Amino acid sequence: MINSSIRPVCVTGIGIVSSLGNNLDSFTRALQSGQSGIQVLSNQPPSRSLRVGGVVNINFSDFLAPAQISILDRVSLLALVAASQAVQNANDHASSPAALNQAGVYLGTGIGGIQALENAYAEHFLRDGKRIKPFTVVQAMNNASAGHIAMEFKCHGPSLTYSTACSSSAMAIGEAYRAIKHGYIDCALAGGTEAMLIPGTIDAWDALRTLAIADADNPAGACKPFSKNRTGLVLAEGAAVIVLEALDVALKRGATIYALIGGYGSHTDATHLTKPDADGQTATMRAALREARLDPGAIGYVNAHGTATLAGDVVETNAIKQVFGQYAHTLPVSSTKSMHGHVMGATGAIEFVAALCALRENFLPPTINLAEPDPACDLDYVANTARMGVSLQHVMSNSFAFGGSNACLIASAS
Repeated sequence: MINSSIRPVCVTGIGIVSSLGNNLDSFTRALQSGQSGIQVLSNQPPSRSLRVGGVVNINFSDFLAPAQISILDRVSLLALVAASQAVQNANDHASSPAALNQAGVYLGTGIGGIQALENAYAEHFLRDGKRIKPFTVVQAMNNASAGHIAMEFKCHGPSLTYSTACSSSAMAIGEAYRAIKHGYIDCALAGGTEAMLIPGTIDAWDALRTLAIADADNPAGACKPFSKNRTGLVLAEGAAVIVLEALDVALKRGATIYALIGGYGSHTDATHLTKPDADGQTATMRAALREARLDPGAIGYVNAHGTATLAGDVVETNAIKQVFGQYAHTLPVSSTKSMHGHVMGATGAIEFVAALCALRENFLPPTINLAEPDPACDLDYVANTARMGVSLQHVMSNSFAFGGSNACLIASAS
C-alpha cells in the first residue's frame, strides 16, 4: 500500500570498489591524500597513443564464491562486492535491515557486461569453429548485475536497471530515493557498476577524440579537470552501492545514519547527443534544490561532473554560476574524476559516495593535477590538496551525460 505522506530517506550503508581502494575507508583516505588511481593499462596496442585508466586492483576470491567468479562478467562481480560491503556496513552495530527482503534494487550501468560481449565477438570472428560460451547472453545483459544483487540478498522488491550513460547510477539512486520517499518501498540497494577497460571499447572512445593524452613519465597526471592544458577524460572501472532506508525504519532498528537524501533533480537537455548544455544543467541543479527546499547558499560543496573535456568543464562552470550567482566564486567545487577517473555508468554513485565522505568526515576532496586553471574556469576547485576540518551541512553531486540526461543529488547531515 502506498503511503501518502512524504517520508525522510537516509543512507545507512555504503560499499565501494574503485581505483582508489576497495572499501569505504581506503577510498576516503585516498580522497583526503589527493591520491591518483590512474595507471598505464596493460596490453598496450602497437602504434597507438599511451593508454591509461582507473583500474580496480582486486582479488575477487577474497569476497566471492568460486562459482560466482566463474560465470559472472566483471561488471557484475564489482557490483556484488560493493553491494555486499553496503549491506554489511548497514548491519554494523544494528539489527539487519528488516525491509531487506522486500527491498528494491536500483542499479545504473552505461554498457553492462561488455567484456562478455567483446569475447563473444572475438570468438565469432577470429576463432573459426569455436563455440561461443553459453553464458554470454546472461553475462552481457545490462540488468544482470541488478539481478545478481537481488538474488544474493533475496530482495523481492523492484529490480530496475538505469542506462543513461554517465548519469546512470545517479538516476538509480535518485529514483530509489523517490520510491522510498513516496512509500512504495522501505529499503533499497542503489548505485552503479561499470567495467569497460577493454580494447574495443577504448578504441571506440578514442575514435571520439575525447580521451586524455597521457604522459608516460606521469600517467597519474592524465586527468586535469578545469586546467588550461586539459586534454580529455580518462576511462575507469568500479562500482558503488548504498543502502537507502526510510528514516523511521532505520531509527527503529538502531542503524547508523550516514546522511539524509535531501533532493534529486533530473532534466533532459534535448539539444544535442554529445554537446553539454548549460541551461539543462542549470535546470537540473535547481530542481534538486527545490526538492530539498534549500537556497543555493546552503550548499557547502559541489562534486562536479568535471570530466576534463574542453567543452564540458566550461559549460558546467557556467551552469554553476547561473545557479549560485555571486556565491559560486566562493563555493568549493571539485572533480574527483581527477583521482579515480571517469567510471561512466557508475561514476554518479562513486562521486555521490565521495560527497558523502566529505559530508561525514568534514573535508573537501581536491581536484588534483590543477596547476594552471583555464581562465574560463574561474571557480574554487579545491586545487591539488584536500581541505580538512571544514563544516558541511549540505553537499551536491552533479552527473551530466551523453544524450543530455542530467541528474543532481543533494545529501544533508543527519
